[in-house]
Amino acid sequence: MPKKRKYISHKNDLKMMEIGRLILRFMNANSSKIYNYKQIADGIDYKNPRQRELVIQALHKLQGSEKIKEVEKGKYIVNLKIGGTLTGIIDFNQSGNAYVSVEGLEDDVFVHSKNVKDALQGDKVLIITYHYKGKKLEGSVLEVLERTRTEFVGTFQKVAHKDFGFVVCDKKSINTDIFIPKGKFNDAEDGDKVIVKMTEWRPGDKNPEGEIIQVLGAPGEHETEIHSILAEYGLPYEFPSEVEADADKIDRSITDEEAAKRWDMRNICTFTIDPKDAKDFDDALSIRKLENGNWEIGVHIADVSHYVVPGTILDDEAYKRATSVYLVDRVVPMLPEVLSNDVCSLRPHEDKYTFSAVFELNDEAEIQKQWFGRTVIHSDRRFTYEEAQERIESGQGDLAEEINTLNRLAKIMRHERIRRGAITFDRSEVRFNLDENNEPIGVYFKISKDSNHLIEEFMLLANKKVSEYVSLSRKGEITNNTFIYRVHDDPDPAKLESLRDFVATFGYKMDLANTKKVAASLNKLLHDVKGKGEENMIETLAMRSMSKAVYSTEPIGHYGLGFEYYSHFTSPIRRYPDLLAHRLLQHYLDGGKSPNRGDLEDKAKHCSAMERLAADAERDSIKFMQVKFMEKHLGETFRGVISGVAEFGFWVEIPENGAEGLIKLRDLVDDSYMFDAKTHAVYGIRHGNKYQLGDEVQIKVVKANLIQKQLDFQIVK
Repeated sequence: MPKKRKYISHKNDLKMMEIGRLILRFMNANSSKIYNYKQIADGIDYKNPRQRELVIQALHKLQGSEKIKEVEKGKYIVNLKIGGTLTGIIDFNQSGNAYVSVEGLEDDVFVHSKNVKDALQGDKVLIITYHYKGKKLEGSVLEVLERTRTEFVGTFQKVAHKDFGFVVCDKKSINTDIFIPKGKFNDAEDGDKVIVKMTEWRPGDKNPEGEIIQVLGAPGEHETEIHSILAEYGLPYEFPSEVEADADKIDRSITDEEAAKRWDMRNICTFTIDPKDAKDFDDALSIRKLENGNWEIGVHIADVSHYVVPGTILDDEAYKRATSVYLVDRVVPMLPEVLSNDVCSLRPHEDKYTFSAVFELNDEAEIQKQWFGRTVIHSDRRFTYEEAQERIESGQGDLAEEINTLNRLAKIMRHERIRRGAITFDRSEVRFNLDENNEPIGVYFKISKDSNHLIEEFMLLANKKVSEYVSLSRKGEITNNTFIYRVHDDPDPAKLESLRDFVATFGYKMDLANTKKVAASLNKLLHDVKGKGEENMIETLAMRSMSKAVYSTEPIGHYGLGFEYYSHFTSPIRRYPDLLAHRLLQHYLDGGKSPNRGDLEDKAKHCSAMERLAADAERDSIKFMQVKFMEKHLGETFRGVISGVAEFGFWVEIPENGAEGLIKLRDLVDDSYMFDAKTHAVYGIRHGNKYQLGDEVQIKVVKANLIQKQLDFQIVK
């Protein structure tokens, strides 16, 4: 009999813990709000009398453990002040340890792997903090307040002779395997790559429980791995049928009635310049010489807002995606192809509706007049960047005079932009030559030339001037009009100081006295290291000192470009913020009043988050293709450059193809190595050997893991 009572008591405790978790999760959604027990019971859907009694018991337990406090009889608030409790977002590293980013705290709080409880990558967590051995601030997870995700990609492993299995997840976003009971396999076979949905994680259980919701295919196969990348980041690769149907209904005709409402620019010389494999041409340039000797330059952008209207399922889907995703072998578009590659694409020899920024420039590239509004254009020619570059270099070919005029004006604008404080990171991007089966047969680097800079400068001009038009009156006074900005905060001063001290060891100087001098110093540094052995290392560290650009309704400026006001306006086919900018600009052109900022800020945050996911997916697809390419070179030796250093090893990049592999410290048998974060190096304790960021080394390719998208190298003496 006593044993039974103990079991019932233990069961009760678990029940109280579970209700306590539900209560804390509900109350932490608005941690400054005071709730009575009825509101809490309703909030966690415990509504009958017996359930409400359990809620009261759980509240007493939470109060006893000081997780909540009673501010007046029967009214409770989350107690975030007592016992060093904080709320933040958890971020795991490769070792299984984590850091929690807390708003208002300068440094993240370290959480050892044994104290992460059931938290997963990106979750919002409640932690209790303490000073480990009286020194370093650490934390332990008390509760997961909000799951960032419940679906994961992994490999199904069926337990032999049993009716259950586990999914071993690909990423460090979940630090345990997911248990799959009988009946939840969804036709998955042992070894399949799958998408699993986590259904519950009971208190005290080592593993969460889940069900397989999609079988992706055999690990390592091209289509399986590409679909795995998209699924890992929650990026859809197909449009719902109703969205495709909605897009198919769009009226593609250019009508006289609609053209009459627009500036008809179809008789002006207009062309596009894009990559050779592009299909979505969302910008075109027009040029004509005016009677006064000035140049009228039109920056014409696909008028997506004419076709994609708020409140439609087409717009809802575009917002959900927020961006097109550019993987190595395909584009996952923001809009269905009937729009992105046909209706909105500014294809040659077709009339198209556009939203334009038209500038009158003199020969010194100074703006004399500007105009913004809806237009109708006719592109006379489609140029690739290579074709435009030929005309710049040779002065020969159709429209060579027009392209060279635009290039001359663009160079003046670029020079002036850099003079005013823009920073010129001009890193090459890796690209692959693929055969008909999407197998990589070669690697090349995309290098920006004059034709690329030409387009870049006119797009920057349009983006900047649209932003200024909305934000400033004709007298230059701030309007406080709500708008969506592309912002880039100043670099972290501590990172800049660290960079200055580090580059000083190579004989370079940096002046950090003010923002302008920092920008000038960075540009000089990037210029001075060109072609030197330390170029890659210093460029990498300089980029790491920069903040990340995001979308916001707060116009804090764009540090990297040196602009006070800047927005994205020029790519609405592939970026939702540009579509928002088009709608807002037209609203102000029509004399509309400033709309609610809060709604737009939520949209800005969503677009920034989706942009980060897309960038991570793009990076993973490049890594996958690099590993696939290097599979053919197992056992071969290459010259490499150390591109990153950590406690457990360092990464080496092969300059000729951009492939990056890991060298684990435990594989260096000639010495015991220690990591030094300040010098970005590892040192041998006995013999003093040193491997530092930027050092050249000889390596051998020893392993290519397609599933983990990882290469392992060995040092060759």
